[in-house]
Amino acid sequence: LSRPEVKTESTVAVMPQSPLTQVSLRGFQTSAISRDVDTAAKFIGAGAATVGVAGSGAGIGTVFGSLIIGYARNPSLKQQLFSYAILGFALSEAMGLFCLMVAFLILFAM
Repeated sequence: LSRPEVKTESTVAVMPQSPLTQVSLRGFQTSAISRDVDTAAKFIGAGAATVGVAGSGAGIGTVFGSLIIGYARNPSLKQQLFSYAILGFALSEAMGLFCLMVAFLILFAM
């Protein structure tokens, strides 16, 4: 870790002495620790966003499990149950992909 740069007297003496210029001389400097905290927060946020992908997998399993149970109870509704299952699969998978997209946005766009 290195200390922030301190303005020397020679650079301050060249500028006019007023309270506003003295405030403007103190620039915002990020340290290595704050950058590490930001990076850690990115990774934690991306990990939390990918938890939704597991929910998507559970949703897909529930949809097709319900399809099998429904088909076993009433085989004559095979086509209608299958179309509902495909719709449920698509919606559940879309939510998982949205979670993954948010995770990538957190990692690479911020």
